[in-house]
Parts: sequence; C-alpha cells; structure tokens
Amino acid sequence: MVVGGEGTRRVQYGELDRDARRMAGWLGDRYGVGERVLVQQRDARLFAVSLLGSLYAGLTAVPAPALGGAANVERRVLALGRDAAVCAVLTGAEDAGEASKVLALGGYGHVDCVAVDTLLEQGHTPDAGDWRPPAVHGHDPALLQYTSGSTQVPRGVVIQHRHLLANQAAIRRALGTGPDSVFGGWLPLHHDMGLIGQLLHPLFLGATAVVMTPEAFVRDPGRWPRMVAEHGVQVSGAPNFGYQLVVDRVRDRDLAGLDLSGWEIAVNGGEPVRASTMRAFQDRFGRHGLRPGALRSAYGLAEATLMVSVSGPGGAQATLDVDRGELERGRVRPAAPGKAKRGLSSVGPVRDLQVRIVDPEAEQPVEDGAVGEVWLRGPSIGADYWRRPPGTTGTFHGTVDAGGADWLRTGDLGLLHDGELYVTGRLSELIIVAGRNLHPLDVERSVQRVSAAFGAGVAFAVEPEEEPEQIVVVQEVRAVGRRRGEASPNFAQLATAIRERVAEDFAVRTGGVVLVRPGTVRRTTSGKLERIAVRNLFLGGRIEALYELVDPPVQALVRARAKGPRRGSAMRAPAHRSEDTMLTPGVPRERREAALRTWLGTRLGRHLRHPAIAHDAVLFELGLDSVAALGLCGDIEARFGLPVAATVAFDHPTIGDLAAYLADRLEAAGPDPGTRYRAAVDHEPAYDERNRP
Repeated sequence: MVVGGEGTRRVQYGELDRDARRMAGWLGDRYGVGERVLVQQRDARLFAVSLLGSLYAGLTAVPAPALGGAANVERRVLALGRDAAVCAVLTGAEDAGEASKVLALGGYGHVDCVAVDTLLEQGHTPDAGDWRPPAVHGHDPALLQYTSGSTQVPRGVVIQHRHLLANQAAIRRALGTGPDSVFGGWLPLHHDMGLIGQLLHPLFLGATAVVMTPEAFVRDPGRWPRMVAEHGVQVSGAPNFGYQLVVDRVRDRDLAGLDLSGWEIAVNGGEPVRASTMRAFQDRFGRHGLRPGALRSAYGLAEATLMVSVSGPGGAQATLDVDRGELERGRVRPAAPGKAKRGLSSVGPVRDLQVRIVDPEAEQPVEDGAVGEVWLRGPSIGADYWRRPPGTTGTFHGTVDAGGADWLRTGDLGLLHDGELYVTGRLSELIIVAGRNLHPLDVERSVQRVSAAFGAGVAFAVEPEEEPEQIVVVQEVRAVGRRRGEASPNFAQLATAIRERVAEDFAVRTGGVVLVRPGTVRRTTSGKLERIAVRNLFLGGRIEALYELVDPPVQALVRARAKGPRRGSAMRAPAHRSEDTMLTPGVPRERREAALRTWLGTRLGRHLRHPAIAHDAVLFELGLDSVAALGLCGDIEARFGLPVAATVAFDHPTIGDLAAYLADRLEAAGPDPGTRYRAAVDHEPAYDERNRP
C-alpha cells in the first residue's frame, strides 16, 4: 500500500508480478544477463517494478536516489553510472527528461533512459506470459549496493542472490516475522535499510507493506505513528534521527486517540543508536499503547547486505554506562561518580554470522570486554566491492590468528559484553548524518570551491552529548599574511559561505566551521590529510582559530572534553524583539506580518536549535538544511491550512521574506484569514535550548 497525499493506493502481488514480467521481457530483449541497470524511481510502485523486472531479466540492479534533491545527487548518480557501467536508467515519465539531460551533460548520452510507467501504460512491452526465467544462480550478482565511497571513487558492494536470501532468512529469525506480518515505513528505497528491510523483506515473506515517502515524513513526522495506527502496521523501523524527529516535533494534541498497541517491533538502526532517544520515544508513546520492549536496537551495514544483529524482544534494553575518557582509549570501565560518562546501547547478539573483536593494527583478537574493530564472516557478507579484483581490498579479506581469512573489516569499533554487541564508534572517517553516509572528501572538495584563498581543509564528524552527529569543517585560509594591496579576508562571510555550500550540495547542516592559519591542518609524511588527528585537536580545544562559527551543542562538547573554553569567537545571531501576536480579522498588515515573524522565529528556532534568529538573517547561513526546510513546510501546512512548495524557504530565505509571503497567501485565501488558524505563539513559549526534550 502506497500512502500519499491522494490517499492510499493498493498494489496486489499479481499486478506487481505481471508488470515485472513485462519489464523483464523488454529488458531481456535488449540487454544481456549480468549487465547493470540504474534503478532511479521516486514512486514506490515503479521502484518495485523496476527492481523486480531487472532481477527477473537476470540483470544486476543498481539502486540510486531520484533526481531533484541536493546538488550533489546529480554528481553521485553520474558517478554510480560510470563505475557500474550501466546500460540503462529505469526512471519515471516525470523524471525521464531531466535524467536524459543529466546523462548527456555528463558524457553518457549513449545510456538508455527508460520511462517505465510509459512503457507499461502504452503497451510497449512483451506479454507477461512470454517471460521465461533466465539462467541465474546463487553466486550471480543481484544488486550493487553503493555505500560510503566518495563520488570520485564510489564503492558498490556486490550482493549476490545467495547473500540476499541468507540475510532475509536471518531477519525473519531475528524478528519472528511471517506472511501475516504488516510492515510499514518511510525510508528511501534506494537506501539499504529501506530496500532490504522495508521492500524486499515483505516480498520475501509474502506479507503486506505500507510505504510512505521520506518527504511526507519529514514535513510532518506525526504521519509515521499515525500510519502505523491507521494501517495496523506491526513492524517498522528507522535510523535514530527519525525517532528523535518524532519526539521533538510531534505535539501531544496531535496524538489524540492514537493507538499504537499493535506496533510489535520498532527497529532503530542505520546510524548510532542513542539510549536517550529510545527512552524518550518509549515514554512519549507508551501512553498511546506502544508496548514495552517494542523498540529494538539494530546494527547493520551494506557490506553485510543489511542486518548483522538486533536486540531481543521484550524486557529492558541492555545498556552500559562507561567512563568516556577510558572508552576513548579503548578500555571499558564503569563510570565513577562525578566522571564524564557515556551510555552504550546493546544492538543484540550476532546470531547468523561469526563475529570477532580485533585489534585493527595487530590484527589479533582483543580480550573479552575490550574495544576493538568489529570483524564479521558468514553467508550474508557481500562478495567484494565492484570492479575490485578479489583480494585487493582489505575490507573483505581480513585475516585473524586462529580465525582464518576472508573476514569483513567493518571499520566500526565495538565490544562484546554478556554475548551482546555494543558499537562504540568508527575507525573510518565516514560521516553519518540523518542516516546518510557522506565521505569527507566530497565535503572538502565542495568547500574548496568557496574561495581561492582556501588551503588544505578537513571535514569530520563529532557526536555531542545526546545530540545527532554533526559535521565540522576545519579550513585553512591562505590570505593570512597577504601581500600588500590585497583585501583582508572577511572571515565571517567565508564561514557562512562554507555552511551555505555544504547545505546546498549535501542538504545537511554544518555544526561547526573553524578557519585557521596555513599549516594547521595536519598531513602524513606522504601528504595525506590526517582528519582524525585534526578532529582530536578540535575536541581537545587545541586549535587556534582565526574565526569559528560553531553551534552550541558542539561548543558544549568541546568544553566538556577540553575542560575550558575554546579560542576564537563564535558567531551569534542577534535576538529578535517580541512581536505582537494578534492574528485576528481586521488586524493591520504590519501587525499580521509581525505576528507571523514571531511564530516563524519560534518554529525555526526549534528546527535549527538556535535560541534566537534575527528576522533579516538568511536561514541557510544559519544552517537550514533539507530536513529542517521540509519540517517548516509541514508546520506551515498544519498551522494555516496552506499547501506550500518544498522550496518555500529557498524562495523566501529570511523570516521577514517568509512572513510577507505568508501574509499575502493568507489574505488571498479569503476575507477572514484569521479564522483559518490560531496565534500559536500565544500558547507556545519562545524557543530556548534549556526547554528542549
């Protein structure tokens, strides 16, 4: 069932199978078994038909994001197409023109761009009854799952048919799912968690799935629990940020009558699981029937097809409170009173794979309870990265004493305690934000385009206490010590421009920008950037900044680590004055706009976690990303009953501009716009960091 603004659209198994056979016949007439096709559909039904049609034809499917998002999407899609050497792109009629243009401009005009819905609707495919199964075996590739590699050197995991079947069977055993289960979710289907868990697992079981778009969820996170209740969803899951969005942005009055007693399994995975988020979600929705033990932490990665482990049903979530300083040195010690601590959530036992915790440098198993790299081996582990000769990538071919060879080196740090796995961090420099994998090299290259005055720079992730992971950029500015006659660099403008560029290219917020003198960014003797070393300097408060623009949660993390204030001066947006909140019929235009500015300031303060925003501040300079922008759209639609485009914050980039636009829309909506909404600011306190859940 595809849930959208036009209601619920039902897709039966027979219909799906018939259209997949028709597509397979068309594809099989043109391409050979084993060739790659890019699956790039924004419509869930068309995505399923395109994916299954590719598999029915013996082709290798390459799931990819649909066009129309961040600027980086086009570059990523071209990079995937180039690396996989695809023969065709399967898309929809509404995107076919744009996809063809992107391919042509990228030098791939020879790649076929196929509008699947047009083919099916106009009868340009063979009959379903003419389809014959291709000669495909368990060791043949089914998917290329592109993961954390940069857009310059993308990495596609070769997932064979046997890997898919093994992981699906493991998920079934771990969750106890079956053909009578009802699944539901909003994850993008090109994402491994959405693809394997939300689409293929129900198909594997012959079960029912309810699918909602990620955009619909981000606009109004309350749609997720409402979908669960309305459609009797029993199994659903998301990365940690999804649960936190629901906790932060759904109001109690919007949950009246909600019954979540049928939600049996709520999986939290895809990014680091936070015990505080799990507790807050359970506390909030336990009042609406969410049963204790429904929330289950999971760990997985594309290199293992998807699931590695998941916590067990029922009972309290296993957690450890450990000394944070000791943990950073690879040792696990209980947190002493008064010492900084970190809560770790178990992601359950690893049942269907072998697991070792290994010293990554010595390649020797560590003692029980010690921290090391998580190594895995078993039937779900991918064959290798695409186009990498066997044995040439160390990721899939780790060797450990008394344990044999061909272990997957996950790059994740963890420990085993009482038979359960705890993931504590990462060896790799991969940045995970809102469930997405970003390679620091891509972010750094994007930043370099901001100014010719920039020297070396690094991007890395930090994890503030009880906050989502944040991106920090440390960038050298060559213009310091400039030649006579050259203009002095405006550090504030440069820092703001970096934030804007990262938001534009990747649709994520930058938690910190630090401008430094040349020579600050460390390199190895071979010239490689030492991102982890620079990250440690930043967290230790040992970077002398020329200028810094750092969010309060990141500042608090550095103060806690360094036990003192950072050098440099962080930019603060000026506080706005209190505005008249009367939104009643006959109010003068000026007062209406003033009230709208106050309401927008409160809502945006919550989305951006910024205590005060000036009415003339450019929102993207403050870090407004696509998630926050869509969330604001949802707030406007819910409050005023006005549908707005997803680009409204791009088109009206300040609070003042946006208030004027909304005033125009409300006045055009009717003679009595005041009856369409209430003055929310009369009932909601102004945003303050201390009031956050």
